[in-house]
Amino acid sequence: MAKPIHQIQAFFNRQYPQSFLIHKPLWGTVVFAIILFLFATVYQPLGMHGARSFSFNFTILLYSLVISASEYIMAVIIKRTNCFSKSGIWTVSKELLSIVMILASIGVAVYFAGFIVENQGARWNLATFLDSFSRSVLIGIIPVLFPSLLNIRFAFTPEIFQEYQVKGQQRQKEQTGDLIHIKSKAKKEELSFLPDELIYAESEGNYVVFHLVKEEKNSEVIIRNSIRDIEQQLAGVPYFMRTHRAFIVNLDKVISKNGNSLGYQLKLKGSNQVVPVSRQNTQLFDQHIRKYLLSIHH
Repeated sequence: MAKPIHQIQAFFNRQYPQSFLIHKPLWGTVVFAIILFLFATVYQPLGMHGARSFSFNFTILLYSLVISASEYIMAVIIKRTNCFSKSGIWTVSKELLSIVMILASIGVAVYFAGFIVENQGARWNLATFLDSFSRSVLIGIIPVLFPSLLNIRFAFTPEIFQEYQVKGQQRQKEQTGDLIHIKSKAKKEELSFLPDELIYAESEGNYVVFHLVKEEKNSEVIIRNSIRDIEQQLAGVPYFMRTHRAFIVNLDKVISKNGNSLGYQLKLKGSNQVVPVSRQNTQLFDQHIRKYLLSIHH
């Protein structure tokens, strides 16, 4: 019994590409609105009809605008909060949750829009809400699901796991180098460390958090700056790599990687944090880590 449960959990935790609706909210909403309007006007699902003195097409247009606006707002919220998760990795479970959240926002938005578009009548009751909500979800489910289904093949992409410390041994060559000096954008804060003291750096809004290990003690230092500027300041060290829009990693600290073509998850020496490698950077990461390992063994 435990094995099937573990397999189900593993499936929902698998990496998955973000739906176009989430990845590009504005353009996703434009495409969504067009598909929704054409679908509703051509097939007229669930006995849809004109409201008040409006024509059928104009009524559909009004509802399409309301639905698209609610979809856009929810997509932006999901994107900015990473589906209310601190992990930078998008998974099957997050994709499914985002679909549910978008459909729920559509159902609620259409119900309240009905107070304006439809004849008032007795709309303020549970039966009317459930009827409006269910109809809206059934109509919106196709344009919401379609972008996600385009990526369904990635849910079954084989996982890759690789360790970089052979037989648990330490690196054959310690990396020291010159002291690195980091300055903040406001030039009020400074940070100095040796290359081998950096584990990784992480962007948090207008700040970058440096995760360091000095004399076997971990520490965090926050500098007001962008990750892009920090990347430029660290460009002189060949084994520092920006693996993700929010992370710069010391390749010397990488113990293992896990993932697939959608991205990797890195385990680092001296940290319990799992650091992501974005889909766009997987090949570059493989090239950099291979080059680095060859350099320290020759």
